[in-house]
Amino acid sequence: QVQLVESGGGSVQAGGSLSLSCAASGYTTSSTSSYCMGWFRQTPGKERERVAVTRTGTTIIYYGDSVKGRFTISLENADNMLYLQMNSLKPEDSAMYYCAAEPSPCVTTGPPAAYTYWGQGTQVTVSS
Repeated sequence: QVQLVESGGGSVQAGGSLSLSCAASGYTTSSTSSYCMGWFRQTPGKERERVAVTRTGTTIIYYGDSVKGRFTISLENADNMLYLQMNSLKPEDSAMYYCAAEPSPCVTTGPPAAYTYWGQGTQVTVSS
């Protein structure tokens, strides 16, 4: 059973930076088995939005248009950690951020419904 635990959320002023972490456990990867792992966000009353997704064992990365050039996703395989570095934050980036994972076959552009494993979420609030 894959378990994901996020940390690093908080409050910051517009233009600031935050770094999110996701500790992953309960999964293994190999040359024939990989996972799509990524960050999603959601605000009340809105659908969950795909922010950034990568695939283990590859350099494939997807970024949502609203975060391109500002956010960076990275995966540390040795530590089973997924990170999201968020720079130049805007008030519209305020949301609950979730870490998610899906075993292959998967695509980095898959919708939230395609992901089986989710963390509990961490709140990010950006004030103007």
